[in-house]
Amino acid sequence: MDRKRRETSTEHEAAAHSGCRFCAILRGELPACRVFEDDQVVAFLDRRPLFPGHLLLVPREHHETLSELPARLVEPLFARARLLARALEAGLKADGSFVALNNRVSQSVPHLHVHIVPRHFHDGLKGFFWPRYSYRDDTEIEQVADLIRAAARLELQPPAD
Repeated sequence: MDRKRRETSTEHEAAAHSGCRFCAILRGELPACRVFEDDQVVAFLDRRPLFPGHLLLVPREHHETLSELPARLVEPLFARARLLARALEAGLKADGSFVALNNRVSQSVPHLHVHIVPRHFHDGLKGFFWPRYSYRDDTEIEQVADLIRAAARLELQPPAD
């Protein structure tokens, strides 16, 4: 892509996502306490943290979900998540970390973001934040597993020309 087309694409991207709070942070229009950034991602402190040090890691490009994230950005995003999990554990003397992301459901800002939260033993956070359910029996477990396996096989097939 030549420079003129790249600039036009960037201008279009910014205009198309002008209502996105995270894009506004990336453009410098909204304040955020940035703790890490490179050419592909930015990490900043969550303004309503589970615990002090709760980070949000976002790709610079606007993508709403993990499924929409281009393959070329998957490794950089998760490599930075790994780096930041280690950094907040060391920097905050945390016992561990919680790393998670939501796709649409419970996603307060429709811009892919990874939560990286420092954890301490006995910090009051219990496992996942929602009720847990059991499968009825082994048959139901296998039925659910088969549905996921079949969908994964379809995803791995090359697209028809």
